[in-house]
Amino acid sequence: MRPRSTLRAAILLTSLVAVPGCATSQMTTSPMHDPAPRFGVWDMRSDNPPPYKNVMTYEPWGEGGMRITVASTNNQGRASEWGYATLFDGEFRPVTGQEGSDTAVEFVDERTTRITNRRGGRVTQVIINTLSDDGNTIENEYVRMDADGKIIGVGHATYVRRR
Repeated sequence: MRPRSTLRAAILLTSLVAVPGCATSQMTTSPMHDPAPRFGVWDMRSDNPPPYKNVMTYEPWGEGGMRITVASTNNQGRASEWGYATLFDGEFRPVTGQEGSDTAVEFVDERTTRITNRRGGRVTQVIINTLSDDGNTIENEYVRMDADGKIIGVGHATYVRRR
C-alpha cells in the first residue's frame, strides 16, 4: 500500500507547491464524508525499542467533527501529548500541547484527509492521511516545508487500529 499512498501524496501536494504558503488553494472541503470509520485508538508501527511509542486517538467532536490526541514516548522515556479538533472544513484551529501551532483538516475523498500544520502562522507540514479499505490501517505521508514553502523532507508512518 505504501507506493500507492506515496504517489497519492505527491499528486495531492502538487496544488500546495504551486501556491506556496496557501495550503488550501485548490482543495474543496467536503463535510459530507463520515469521520466515524477513523474513531478509535491507533498504534504506530515502529522498529524503535521500548519505551518508544506513538498512539493516536480519534473520537467524535462537535457536529460531524473529530478530536485527535497523540500521546507519545521517545526512546529516552520522555512522554508528551498534544491534540486538536476539526470539522474537516479546512479551518485552522489551535493545537493543544504545542504553543503557537494550529492545524486545518479537510477530506480529499472518503478515505483520505489532508492535514495542514502551521507554526507561528507559517505552514510547516502537510500530512496525507489515508484509511485502508478494511478500515484497520492508516498510512500517513508527511511533507515538511521551509519558510519559502519548499519541500525539505518527506516521511511515512503506518498506524494500526488497536483491538
